[in-house]
Amino acid sequence: MSKANTLFIGLDVHKETTDVALVAPMNRESGTYKGKRRIRGGRHRIRTVMFMAMMSAIQCNPVFKRHYQHLKAAGKLPKVALIACMRKLIVILNTMLKNEELWCAKNV
Repeated sequence: MSKANTLFIGLDVHKETTDVALVAPMNRESGTYKGKRRIRGGRHRIRTVMFMAMMSAIQCNPVFKRHYQHLKAAGKLPKVALIACMRKLIVILNTMLKNEELWCAKNV
Protein backbone atom coordinates (compact mmCIF):
# COMPACT_ATOMS: atom_id res chain seq x y z
CA MET A 1 0.00 0.00 0.00
CA SER A 2 1.36 3.41 -0.89
CA LYS A 3 2.07 6.16 1.61
CA ALA A 4 -0.91 8.17 0.33
CA ASN A 5 -3.25 5.33 1.23
CA THR A 6 -1.93 5.03 4.79
CA LEU A 7 -2.06 8.71 5.79
CA PHE A 8 -5.22 8.16 7.85
CA ILE A 9 -3.32 6.09 10.42
CA GLY A 10 -2.07 8.20 13.30
CA LEU A 11 -4.67 10.97 13.21
CA ASP A 12 -5.70 12.14 16.67
CA VAL A 13 -9.45 12.26 16.20
CA HIS A 14 -11.39 9.03 15.55
CA LYS A 15 -13.96 10.79 13.37
CA GLU A 16 -11.23 12.18 11.11
CA THR A 17 -9.64 8.74 10.87
CA THR A 18 -12.81 7.00 9.77
CA ASP A 19 -13.79 9.86 7.47
CA VAL A 20 -10.47 9.71 5.63
CA ALA A 21 -10.66 5.92 5.31
CA LEU A 22 -14.30 6.44 4.28
CA VAL A 23 -15.97 3.82 6.41
CA ALA A 24 -18.20 6.44 8.01
CA PRO A 25 -21.70 6.48 6.49
CA MET A 26 -22.81 9.55 4.56
CA ASN A 27 -26.46 10.46 4.74
CA ARG A 28 -28.65 11.37 1.78
CA GLU A 29 -31.17 13.72 3.31
CA SER A 30 -32.83 16.81 1.92
CA GLY A 31 -35.78 18.49 3.58
CA THR A 32 -38.20 15.73 4.60
CA TYR A 33 -36.53 13.08 2.39
CA LYS A 34 -34.67 10.47 4.42
CA GLY A 35 -32.48 8.20 2.27
CA LYS A 36 -30.23 5.28 3.16
CA ARG A 37 -26.80 6.05 4.52
CA ARG A 38 -24.03 4.74 2.32
CA ILE A 39 -20.28 4.72 2.13
CA ARG A 40 -19.05 6.25 -1.10
CA GLY A 41 -16.13 8.03 -2.69
CA GLY A 42 -12.62 8.19 -1.38
CA ARG A 43 -10.02 5.49 -1.02
CA HIS A 44 -11.46 2.36 -2.55
CA ARG A 45 -8.29 0.30 -2.01
CA ILE A 46 -8.29 0.93 1.72
CA ARG A 47 -11.96 -0.03 2.00
CA THR A 48 -11.38 -3.21 -0.02
CA VAL A 49 -8.42 -4.29 2.11
CA MET A 50 -10.27 -3.46 5.35
CA PHE A 51 -13.37 -5.34 4.14
CA MET A 52 -11.39 -8.51 3.40
CA ALA A 53 -9.46 -8.24 6.67
CA MET A 54 -12.70 -7.89 8.60
CA MET A 55 -14.30 -10.84 6.79
CA SER A 56 -11.46 -12.95 8.19
CA ALA A 57 -11.48 -11.25 11.60
CA ILE A 58 -15.18 -11.87 12.30
CA GLN A 59 -14.51 -15.58 11.82
CA CYS A 60 -11.20 -15.90 13.67
CA ASN A 61 -10.72 -13.00 16.10
CA PRO A 62 -12.86 -13.37 19.26
CA VAL A 63 -13.04 -9.58 19.83
CA PHE A 64 -14.47 -8.77 16.42
CA LYS A 65 -16.54 -11.95 16.26
CA ARG A 66 -18.27 -11.01 19.51
CA HIS A 67 -18.83 -7.41 18.37
CA TYR A 68 -20.21 -8.53 14.98
CA GLN A 69 -22.59 -11.03 16.58
CA HIS A 70 -23.75 -8.42 19.09
CA LEU A 71 -24.58 -5.98 16.29
CA LYS A 72 -26.43 -8.63 14.29
CA ALA A 73 -28.39 -9.66 17.39
CA ALA A 74 -29.36 -6.00 17.80
CA GLY A 75 -30.99 -6.14 14.37
CA LYS A 76 -28.27 -4.63 12.18
CA LEU A 77 -27.91 -5.88 8.62
CA PRO A 78 -24.82 -8.08 8.10
CA LYS A 79 -23.05 -5.54 5.89
CA VAL A 80 -23.83 -2.68 8.30
CA ALA A 81 -22.41 -4.74 11.17
CA LEU A 82 -19.32 -5.53 9.11
CA ILE A 83 -18.71 -1.85 8.33
CA ALA A 84 -19.12 -0.99 12.02
CA CYS A 85 -16.47 -3.60 12.82
CA MET A 86 -14.19 -2.09 10.16
CA ARG A 87 -14.56 1.29 11.83
CA LYS A 88 -13.76 -0.27 15.20
CA LEU A 89 -10.62 -1.87 13.73
CA ILE A 90 -9.43 1.47 12.33
CA VAL A 91 -9.97 3.19 15.69
CA ILE A 92 -8.11 0.39 17.51
CA LEU A 93 -5.18 0.49 15.04
CA ASN A 94 -5.00 4.26 15.31
CA THR A 95 -4.94 4.12 19.10
CA MET A 96 -2.29 1.38 19.08
CA LEU A 97 -0.02 3.48 16.86
CA LYS A 98 -0.58 6.64 18.86
CA ASN A 99 0.23 4.90 22.16
CA GLU A 100 2.94 2.67 20.62
CA GLU A 101 1.26 -0.49 21.91
CA LEU A 102 0.95 -4.03 20.61
CA TRP A 103 -2.35 -5.87 20.13
CA CYS A 104 -3.79 -7.18 23.38
CA ALA A 105 -7.33 -8.56 23.30
CA LYS A 106 -7.81 -7.74 27.00
CA ASN A 107 -7.39 -4.00 26.35
CA VAL A 108 -9.91 -3.85 23.50
